[in-house]
Amino acid sequence: MMVAIARDALPSGFVIEGVTAKRGVPMILNEGQLAASASGVIEMALEENDRLDGIIIGAFGDPGIDILRNLVTFPVVGICEASMLDASMKGRRFGIATITPGLVSSFAAKAGSLGVGNLFTGTRLTQGEPEALVANKERLKSALFSAVEKCFLHDGAEAVIVGGGPLGQVAHWLSQRFLAPVIAPIPSAVTLLLKRIGKPQA
Repeated sequence: MMVAIARDALPSGFVIEGVTAKRGVPMILNEGQLAASASGVIEMALEENDRLDGIIIGAFGDPGIDILRNLVTFPVVGICEASMLDASMKGRRFGIATITPGLVSSFAAKAGSLGVGNLFTGTRLTQGEPEALVANKERLKSALFSAVEKCFLHDGAEAVIVGGGPLGQVAHWLSQRFLAPVIAPIPSAVTLLLKRIGKPQA
């Protein structure tokens, strides 16, 4: 699903392939799992190294991104990084709506490391267990709609990121239901990667 979203965001003449970690958890739910996933990301990237123009790290915490950038010669972008840079464009205040309470502090740290911490209005969480929500698309839509709405109405956000790669389809759905920008991280990452590769989009 995530690869399909990325392909839809690509101009003609580009190819994107998905690679899945050989080990790890089905869904990253806390900072310990996020840190543990970095080695798998780096391993996958180095195995494909010789034939790539760039890499998108498809986990919202961007695991291993700084280490990987020191090991390869092509651009590496993360979906969290890309969506925050997109959401904060032209000084917009932005929030995050997501399903993973165990990662909230990492989002604030990421915003700070990117120099946009002063624009970050915080994270709004859905109600319910993340795995159960992902398994029920209608419940997921409703829960994330409420979280996005709170970011706009209560936190003063001018743009809201739907925080999570596996939430990509719902992020697209939500982007069509608010007048203010709702940012889907995967298309943001494709746009940023093409910019850093130096190849114009069609």
